[in-house]
Amino acid sequence: MSTLSLTDGSEPFKVTVLESAPGAPVLLFAVGAGGNPERHLPLLTSLAESGYSVVAPHFTGLDASVPREDELRLWARRLTLALDSVAPSGSTVVGVGHSLGAAALLALAGGQIWLGAGRHVEIVPDGRLTRLVLLTPPMGFFQVEGALDAVQTPILAWAGSRDSITPAAQVDVLARALSGRLPLDVRVTEGAGHFSFMDLPPPDEVEPLADRQAFLDLLAEEIGKFLKR
Repeated sequence: MSTLSLTDGSEPFKVTVLESAPGAPVLLFAVGAGGNPERHLPLLTSLAESGYSVVAPHFTGLDASVPREDELRLWARRLTLALDSVAPSGSTVVGVGHSLGAAALLALAGGQIWLGAGRHVEIVPDGRLTRLVLLTPPMGFFQVEGALDAVQTPILAWAGSRDSITPAAQVDVLARALSGRLPLDVRVTEGAGHFSFMDLPPPDEVEPLADRQAFLDLLAEEIGKFLKR
């Protein structure tokens, strides 16, 4: 594992990189609102060991429950900057994101984020993404009719039945919008919460799963299978 220091305009930000073999496909990891992708380090390590060069930008954590327009743009922009720094021309690129990071990846794949009526957040798509894994995706951003029409990327969407932040029913938005138009694999884990998908959840969170480690092991295995289809 190594760390890159990149700049966004005049602002520096850190990027965690887990390298695989030369020429390996690139995996762009988009962390949620907490901002630190190393809270998912076992998952990232597993994916690197399965043959992906992983790039995971860090962000300053958000305080509000709903991000501002400039914060959404920043998340998407820095994901693209991080990818630019490690993905040679012609690289195969896949994306894995948790929560807000999942929404940012979906926007980069062509989805239109809306913060309400008349409040479309302009994000420049990135045509390099060939597959997406969306963990607890906040689909409320994409409920405007036609918001997902431009998405052409096969998706694995995974939610938890006890998630009170992005409830499992939100993945129904994906199912309705895509409706057989492209490959979509939806999983809902009974008893999992929003932070069950993290190796290091926030310290005050009570884990609803009896064996979170077993779930994380399964998650890494199934993500690896999906990305290699």
